[in-house]
Amino acid sequence: MSSHLLSTKLQSMSQSATIAMAQKARELKSQGIDIISLSLGEPDFDTPDFIKDAARDAVYAGYTKYTPVPGLVELREAICTKLKRDNHLDYAIDQIVVSNGAKQCIANVCLALLNPTDEVIIFTPYWVSYFEIVKFSGGQPKPLFAGIDQNFKVTPEQLEAAINDKTKLIIFSSPSNPTGSVYTEEELKALSAVISKHNDLFVLSDEIYEYICFQGKNPSIAAQPGMYDRTITVNGMSKGFAMTGWRLGYMAAPKWIASACAKVQGQFTSGATSFGQKAASIALLRQPADLDYMKTKFLERKELVKSKLGAIPGVKINDPQGAFYFFPDISEFFGKSNGTRRINDADEFVDVLLDEAHVAAVTGRAFGDPNSFRISYATSNDILEEAMYRIAKVLATYS
Repeated sequence: MSSHLLSTKLQSMSQSATIAMAQKARELKSQGIDIISLSLGEPDFDTPDFIKDAARDAVYAGYTKYTPVPGLVELREAICTKLKRDNHLDYAIDQIVVSNGAKQCIANVCLALLNPTDEVIIFTPYWVSYFEIVKFSGGQPKPLFAGIDQNFKVTPEQLEAAINDKTKLIIFSSPSNPTGSVYTEEELKALSAVISKHNDLFVLSDEIYEYICFQGKNPSIAAQPGMYDRTITVNGMSKGFAMTGWRLGYMAAPKWIASACAKVQGQFTSGATSFGQKAASIALLRQPADLDYMKTKFLERKELVKSKLGAIPGVKINDPQGAFYFFPDISEFFGKSNGTRRINDADEFVDVLLDEAHVAAVTGRAFGDPNSFRISYATSNDILEEAMYRIAKVLATYS
């Protein structure tokens, strides 16, 4: 093995826990074991036909060539229209960059903005890749934790205490992956009042789950007083449009940041897929209500899981208002045994679920919370019913 020859940056990078668990579940399935995978954040809906038709039409119309690095003009115009319609934000197309997924948008921002001494406050629990992207970009990740008793939401007082003269960027998602929590307009306004007092401090707001929000429209922090010129809003097509495999994300930002991100992207990947971009431009101009059937089904599934999971002794849940995750606190199981096996932490907890219940979930440690685990309810009611039954049955053997 020559792993010692790999870069120190690569060697210090953790593997994505969600991808690792999904791979482990696939391997067990290939061995004939009936695994229920609740590890990946992928809608089980197919991409709507009108989007697939638009992509097919684009191919035959000649959308098969390289695109401008920041994206097709018609897609960036559609994004501007969408941001005005849904988020009350006015952007020009030179403030928009389209990338190969929202993850690349986040990486572009971090590579463009961060120096080795810059600290990045990451609202915790966080999506697994934030921490590693910041590290790989040369910045210093600084988790800011809010537990289940705070509904996993950071307070203005916490944020003020965490900011110092090295703080360059704040990263958070709302609706949140992994917790499903959603910051209200009032909460964002209060956070904005803190942020606005500090010069040269920016916010990356990940709004990829915007259309899966159960409490009405999802508010954007960029629309709060004093925040437009210091916010990078990241979004994409994967969750709300069930377009995960299309790999299309976008960001809206001050022009100088957008230009810097396009420069980074130009050296790494150039533009995203041409016919996919054309289809995305059609999708974004569609009224969000046309996609509400998915949100309605996710809400139904949420209530199912909430009733079953919340009834298991020792499992503490909140009531997530968006996305399609539960992030239960299971610290009461630490130290418990079934006579032959002991659960000492969240890693061992999810191993028990996989080995004994044949349900794949992800340890909360990967999201910055060692007392919890994440499950996705982006699957059918029947599968969720069976998964909850298996989990309850296995956990009942531990005392």
